[in-house]
Amino acid sequence: MNDVQGNSSEPSVMRIGVLGCGNVGAALVDLVRTQADTVEQRTGIRLEVARVAVRNMSAPRDVEIDDGILTRDASAVVNDASIDLVVEAIGGIEPARGLILDALKNGKPVITANKELLANCGAELYAAAELAERDLLFEAAVAGGIPIMRALRESLHGEPITRVIGIINGTTNFILTKMTDAVLAGGAGDYAATLAEAQALGYAERDPTADVEGYDAGAKAAIIATVAFGVKVVAGDVYHEGISRVSGAEISIADRLGYCIKLLGIIEREPESGDVSVRVHPTMVPKQHPLASVRDSYNAVFVEGGFVGSLMFFGRGAGGAPTASAVFGDVVDAAINLRRGTHGSLGDLHEARVLAIDETSAEYLLSLDVADQPGVLHAVTGVFASHNVSIRAAEQEGNGPDARLVFITHSAQEAAVQATVRELGTLDVVRNVGGLIRVIGD
Repeated sequence: MNDVQGNSSEPSVMRIGVLGCGNVGAALVDLVRTQADTVEQRTGIRLEVARVAVRNMSAPRDVEIDDGILTRDASAVVNDASIDLVVEAIGGIEPARGLILDALKNGKPVITANKELLANCGAELYAAAELAERDLLFEAAVAGGIPIMRALRESLHGEPITRVIGIINGTTNFILTKMTDAVLAGGAGDYAATLAEAQALGYAERDPTADVEGYDAGAKAAIIATVAFGVKVVAGDVYHEGISRVSGAEISIADRLGYCIKLLGIIEREPESGDVSVRVHPTMVPKQHPLASVRDSYNAVFVEGGFVGSLMFFGRGAGGAPTASAVFGDVVDAAINLRRGTHGSLGDLHEARVLAIDETSAEYLLSLDVADQPGVLHAVTGVFASHNVSIRAAEQEGNGPDARLVFITHSAQEAAVQATVRELGTLDVVRNVGGLIRVIGD
């Protein structure tokens, strides 16, 4: 790195080592090439991709890379004294973790989009960055091109944030959007058929488990909780429930009651105790809520604070180009900070009690297929009352063998609601207990 001294017109040349050249890595290399002049004009720093570590040097790529830049030796890149900063785009836990730690020890800022790594080993990596007095930036790890990490780390650093809720997985949002459209058009809204469509269009992986069962969103929720509240939260702390059991019938009920169903990450802190809850699950969202209008593969994050009120961040949450854009923004920030001898910091991360799902509270939608006979409603509502679960709204659908009771509760503790569901399933008059879907307010 050549520092700018005084009024010299010579730019600082910042040499970048990129680990991995898949969709994100290739898009980043192209972005550095096309935006180098603009960045130099604005900052006086000339960005240059100096080394790119890959597993297979002969594999076809979406970007042309000059001779001598490609290497199979990722360790050599992070230990190369001529490399100023490192971009990790390998993914997974190892060897990414070790490479990032080595880069930081060598005084190199690191930029990563590796949500799995940060959600499991983040505290160790943040501490290493603090010790090295170098940046560890990860805007692209959560919600792709949406600048939510920078907002939480910087703009809202002093804000008493109470809750962050968001659509942070584009695959599930696409599937639920298509299921809802089908139901509203008079179709079945079949989950399996919609998933197959999403896979055919490239919105879902061949093995969609990480997305549709909430693991991907859970990792992102852990990172958000850590940054928003300054506490240590890992992926294993997050309750996750996916969309594979959401039915067209539930979507229809939600629509009739003025809601739509979204897979949300919900991150909350109790103002008095400081306890944190982090969970991912299908949620009924009022149609007037801004998140209800977020369709297809788009993501959105809704932040609620004591002074700022409510803010929403919206955009493409995945894909090589949006993710590379977020990585590139971090590269520019890290380069500027390195030249100035400064670095960003999350501060000290504290231990916090993360509530189990049984300890959380929400409103709930529950549907029951029941016998259409006298005394059924009394028997059912008696079970709710015995567990101290208050009913906010109730209605009956159909008659005879098609009779169904639909309830929305007032806010109640999860443990009490689950006990209610278990007891309802033992009643002779209840033929089937439908899915339990949590509800958020306006």
